[in-house]
Amino acid sequence: MKKPQQSKLYGVVLYLLFSLQLSAKHNPVQTIRGVVIDQASGIPLPAVSVVLSELPHKGTTTDVKGKFIIDNVPVGRHDLHTSFMGYETIITKEVLVSSAKEVYLEIALKEKLTSLEGIVVTPKINKAEPLNKMATLGAQMFSTEEAGRFAGGMDDPARLVSNLAGVTTPSVSNNGISIRGNAPSLLQWRLEDIEIPNPNHFADIDVLGGGFLSALSSNVLSNSDFFIGAFPAGYSNAVSGVFDMKLRNGNSRKYQHAFQLGILGIDFASEGPISKSNNSSYIINYRYSTTGLLEKMQCKKDIGGTLGYQDLNFKFNFPTQNAGTFSVWGVGLIDEAAPILDNITERKYLDEGILSSAQQKSGALGLSHKYFFGNRKTSLKTTVATTHLDNHISEEFYDLDEQKSPKTDLIANTTNIVFTSALNHKFNAKHSNESGLTLTNIRYGMNLDFTPFFGQPLANFAHSKESTNLISAYSTSQIHIDKEFTLTAGLNVQHLALNGNTSVEPRVGLKWQASSRNSFAVAYGLHSRMEKPDVYFVKDMHDDFPNKVLDFTKSHHWILAYDYRISEDMILKIEPYFQSLYDIPITESGAYSILNRNEFYMTEILVSKGKAQNYGVDVTFSKYFTKGMYYMLTASLFDSKYKAGNNIWYNTRYNRNFVVNGLAGKEWMLGRDMFGVNLKASVVGGQRYTPIDEAPTLTHPDKEVQYDESQMYSKQFSPMFIGDFSVSYKMNRTRVAHEFAVKSVNATRQREYVTHKYNIITGKIEPFYAANSLFNLSYRIDF
Repeated sequence: MKKPQQSKLYGVVLYLLFSLQLSAKHNPVQTIRGVVIDQASGIPLPAVSVVLSELPHKGTTTDVKGKFIIDNVPVGRHDLHTSFMGYETIITKEVLVSSAKEVYLEIALKEKLTSLEGIVVTPKINKAEPLNKMATLGAQMFSTEEAGRFAGGMDDPARLVSNLAGVTTPSVSNNGISIRGNAPSLLQWRLEDIEIPNPNHFADIDVLGGGFLSALSSNVLSNSDFFIGAFPAGYSNAVSGVFDMKLRNGNSRKYQHAFQLGILGIDFASEGPISKSNNSSYIINYRYSTTGLLEKMQCKKDIGGTLGYQDLNFKFNFPTQNAGTFSVWGVGLIDEAAPILDNITERKYLDEGILSSAQQKSGALGLSHKYFFGNRKTSLKTTVATTHLDNHISEEFYDLDEQKSPKTDLIANTTNIVFTSALNHKFNAKHSNESGLTLTNIRYGMNLDFTPFFGQPLANFAHSKESTNLISAYSTSQIHIDKEFTLTAGLNVQHLALNGNTSVEPRVGLKWQASSRNSFAVAYGLHSRMEKPDVYFVKDMHDDFPNKVLDFTKSHHWILAYDYRISEDMILKIEPYFQSLYDIPITESGAYSILNRNEFYMTEILVSKGKAQNYGVDVTFSKYFTKGMYYMLTASLFDSKYKAGNNIWYNTRYNRNFVVNGLAGKEWMLGRDMFGVNLKASVVGGQRYTPIDEAPTLTHPDKEVQYDESQMYSKQFSPMFIGDFSVSYKMNRTRVAHEFAVKSVNATRQREYVTHKYNIITGKIEPFYAANSLFNLSYRIDF
């Protein structure tokens, strides 16, 4: 007699096979729907023509609310032609239509400055145009479809943007975003207009600002913006860049679901109407790690060495007739790393006797409201949200005599309550303005017990429970001087109540559209960022908090840009830049700078006297996805250095000097099915490291490796060649789609430097490498 579990499994397999055979007899079609809005005001536009370029009989016009629906569209990729009198015509390229889910698009049209009859206007391709209308340059639209398609993306926004010029990750195993030599911690993560804690699993433990895998699901994310310098005045508390992410609304007409089973995790997503009469909807995605699930199924508490994680993303959208649109949204994650310890008598390195465990909880919950005033030119968006981050890390150590003693016990939590509101007004076709205010109440608690020497009792390095406020306000305008010149100018002011520091930050950008093929742009901005709360509450020997007076880290950004549109689907971009950073926290003497910080907790006493500079040039040659194929080549040449308390300039930890990426992909339509192959090859400058100081290392009671601080990051390993790939096969059937995919990061198995270690067996100090790679085999069904 078969076990019940086996009978259920066989039943599921038979159902899938039956559904595949039954639906294979039909040619599936799908619906494309969406809304067309004015780019400057966000107001929906009625009577806009929306037509499939290659199927002109497939088209429609928008209704009084700017909405459109095109039914019975064949599966595959299609170009969408959107036109309206008095506005520039837009072509939305290569819209992917599958059999299981409706496609929803938000198309923004730009009003013409002049309306001249008899003039033939060439339609614009809106590929890669940033969503934020105030962005002059240094911005790139993030597409969720590309996150799942590009090699190396792993459905992870952070890994996807590492394909862009000027962006690198610290290591293959970490998805931190280093922009133009800056530390990943200087990037701001932003969701629904709110700064959120680092949204990555096992965030900040290896690299501040990075983690293992994003907790934000591509099933729920909408197209978003990624800024890499001189960003508009609407963004505060960021130095290197901003990842401005949005959650999409669920389908308000029909229910749609997805289930994915893979090596990295199990996902379930669902969306649909809450009330069809008022177009309210929901969308939700939940993921549980495969390793965590296996541990639960085996009912083992001593499995050891596993990484268990889960995350939840959701948004509920409630349009009203006269009171605007309300939405409730949230994201949350739970991580747990269980310790692992092999036979300590056979260990090669001393730190293999360290038992580390970590628990992390993080999330954000918000209520947003958007209202359009009766003049059809003004809108107000307001959000009230709370964010929370909670960490508990403990470490124990086995010494050479196999005696166990505590090493670290850290408990830290931060809760922010955020209010933000922005008023957008379009004066006319030439001038629009956005002004806003953000109030953040920060509540922080921390206790750090730590011993610098194994076998010694724990000592308290930090204990605090504090509250403070961060306030920022801005106003920015975009002025179309004429058809060729566009000026964006604004001011951001930021104030930290903890120490009374204030930063006044001008931002300006000018773009010249010299011709239909050539454009030039220049931008400047002053940007600043407060430190992580733990930095301010390090205790000195008198139990005081000297770091409380630290100023914002600030940076002047200067960027030039030249864009040459070679053809409709091919473009060349060149961006030279220079960044001057100052007021960086450093030690009063020595070579330490917070820019190189890689510790999860802080114990240093710092002063805001450091400097740094980053300069280089980014080049992008790209052929957009057309006729089933795309390719892109990016190259970055840069230098990143900092000035320490000893008045000496050093390389930063992230100064790899160059990065070259080559990407290509091809899709084949096999009847109604789709087969895709995507490849990526990268040549990256070698990792930086500091030479060891052998004598004090060998005499150290714990053989902890000591480095020669007079030569901070002066050495560099050989360049690395990293290859990634993804292969997918999608089967489109009536009302259901199946997808099988294989994805790999670092398929070339390049070894990465981690640190130097003392070898117990040989008695020598040697570099330690790890062959980090990610691999995922997955099956997905949309229904």
